Order: sequence, then structure tokens, then C-alpha cells
Amino acid sequence: MRVTMVGHSTVLFEGAATRILTDPWFATSGNLAYARLHPPAFRREELREIDGVLYSHGHWDHTDRSFLRALDEAVPVLGPAGSFAARWLSGAKSYQPMRPWESRALGAAVVTAVPALHLARTIGFVLQLDGVCAYFAGDTYHRPFMQEIGRRFRLDLALLPVATFRLPMTMGDRGAAAAVADLAPATVIPIHLGIAPRSPLLRTAQSAETFARRLRAAGRTTAVVHLREGESWDSAAA
Repeated sequence: MRVTMVGHSTVLFEGAATRILTDPWFATSGNLAYARLHPPAFRREELREIDGVLYSHGHWDHTDRSFLRALDEAVPVLGPAGSFAARWLSGAKSYQPMRPWESRALGAAVVTAVPALHLARTIGFVLQLDGVCAYFAGDTYHRPFMQEIGRRFRLDLALLPVATFRLPMTMGDRGAAAAVADLAPATVIPIHLGIAPRSPLLRTAQSAETFARRLRAAGRTTAVVHLREGESWDSAAA
């Protein structure tokens, strides 16, 4: 499996014959409250040849309506069930709702929806592809359901939010370190690091580096691979 950081929480998973994209967002700017720190590594047009999309929730920094509406009807977009906002905001021709612990085939991959908790209806995903098991958390807080994810799956990789703002929108570095204890992944790739509050009053000092320090202080040997836009992690080299 090859994992490429497009930007923020948009990540491309690639196997020998399958390409899956998470939470697509290709805008080059943020909104009135948050700035985008770096442009995405790819343009919308460069990533339309995919086998599916994992869509955790409908917030603005995880949704690219122009991209999703342009996808071929044969490309499924897997998202949370019971969320009119996520379905409507996506604009996807083939939105397929999923509930926690439901599994579906997506190309050569098996995708299982898992619980998540956020400010919107949301889910996470476990992706099994070419012998690698990866957890994509989307935006979520650390909660006891992560212990169940860790029991059900032997995770090679976890993509986790590891830093948050005031008010907390996702797990912060402390919550992410606790999540690692529950999930026991071999490697963590931090996500949700592509925006920052425009107001300094909302910023914190949390980062991928403070998260990694918390893991080391707790005696964890989990590898932390901080991918910048356009950089990739390859399971063969891990």
C-alpha cells in the first residue's frame, strides 16, 4: 500500500489495482475563520481516476462539491448514514451510506465503517488493501469505541488528527496519544494539519511534534510519519 498526502485530511490510498481517496478538499484558501496553510499537492482533475471515496463527514474542509459532482457515477462515495447534510453537501452521484461495523468491497479493498464522534454526523473507516490494514479516523474525539477498533483489527497504520484548536474540533495531542494506546497501530500518519485559525486566540501549540513527544514520554514505540503535501508512505519500506 502507498499512502500519499494530498493535503489536510485528503489522502490517496493506492494498492496494486485500487485507488481510494479520503475527504476530498482541493480549495486553495480557507474561510473567514480558518486559513489553509498550503495548497493541495494535486488538482481536482488529476485524481478523478479513482475506485472510490471515503467521506467521513460534511464539513467544509473535508468536502469538495466540485470534485465529487464531477466523478463518474460508477465511483462510489461511502459516507455516514442518516446525514442529509453530508449527502447533500457531497453532491455525489453515487453516495452510499454506511453504518458502523458495516463492510463493503471497494475495488480490491475491503472497507469497514467504524464509529466516530464529531460536531457533525460522522464515521471513520478501516481499509484493508493488499495485506495492509489502515484506519482513517476523519475528525473524531478520543472515545472508548477506539478500544473496540483496536480489538477487531490489527492495524498497520492509523491516520489520526493529532492537534486541535480552541474550541477543540478533533482530538488534540493528548487524546491522540490515548487513541494510540487503544488502537495499537504500528505507524501513525497525522492528518487535519492543513488549516489554522486566523485569530491567534483560537490557536494552540499542539502539533505533530508535540504528539510524537507525548508518545515517547509514554514509552510508545509507534512510528510517527508526518507527511507534507505530495509526500508518500509505502508499506514495503516501513
